[in-house]
Amino acid sequence: MSKLFRDIEGGTRCPRGSVVCIGAFDGLHRGHRALVGHAVERAQALKLPAVALSFEPLPRELFARGAPPPRLLSPRAKAEGLCGLGIDQVGLLRFRKRMASMSAEDFVNEVLVRLLQAREVWVGPGFQFGRNRGGDLALLQRMGAQASPGFTAGAIEPVTLDRERVSSTRIREALQAGDFATAARMLGRPYAISGRVVRGAQLGRTLGYPTANIRFGGKTPALSGIYATWVHGVGDEPIASVSSLGTRPTVNGTEPLLEAHLFDFHGDLYGRRITVEFVARLRDEETFDDLPALTAQMHRDAEQARAILTPTPRATA
Repeated sequence: MSKLFRDIEGGTRCPRGSVVCIGAFDGLHRGHRALVGHAVERAQALKLPAVALSFEPLPRELFARGAPPPRLLSPRAKAEGLCGLGIDQVGLLRFRKRMASMSAEDFVNEVLVRLLQAREVWVGPGFQFGRNRGGDLALLQRMGAQASPGFTAGAIEPVTLDRERVSSTRIREALQAGDFATAARMLGRPYAISGRVVRGAQLGRTLGYPTANIRFGGKTPALSGIYATWVHGVGDEPIASVSSLGTRPTVNGTEPLLEAHLFDFHGDLYGRRITVEFVARLRDEETFDDLPALTAQMHRDAEQARAILTPTPRATA
């Protein structure tokens, strides 16, 4: 059974040794999956646990507090996704002042050698780590040869699409452009956001459009606007929907919120974990003069989303 850990204190987690892969893993795209898959294969061959190491918050979120970069996956979704790929232990290490100031050498000694008893360490192309990004693959290989017990280190080949490396940055750009087909090709699956349905202000219900709401826990979503979507996790089949993702400027909202209106559905979803799959971008988020203007636009959005998600009847001979 997969296990999650957040801190590096305490005794070794892998007394027999481990195979470790390290990365941000935001999105768990095809490049991440290649890295994780290779580590899992090596761990199975050596009959050792496979460990995935990442950080929460991501380093770039800590260093850009005023304008945190968009996230493709929540921490929970990242951990669940890694477990689903065969990882035995997931380390979402708390990236705070102490971790940020740790040298690359100390990270190797404290985390890879002492905590995880690493036998093999696998990273992506161009991997850097430690204070001031002072560590790289060459340092891992040098320190691995000197450690007792030692470990080997290697980097997988980059995964490319259309002759460019698959990356979280490219996926964010595709999503912001409404190019969900390209994003799905890089991810290896349609882009979706999962979360637990929470109570909102219930304004949508008042306007005739009750919504299932998902908050982001302080993270910045990778896209905003109005979308045609499918909602998974309610019944046996996905339910067509229209979704708004943004800060709701018409009602003076400030926190990003995903609001999904499920077509032809009547029920209580509070507390249920659902997944919202994005299909097509309809428009940008807008500020309306009053609620009647907002409601009229919601009618148009719903009609457009229904048209996009309704299968075209096949011609009969």
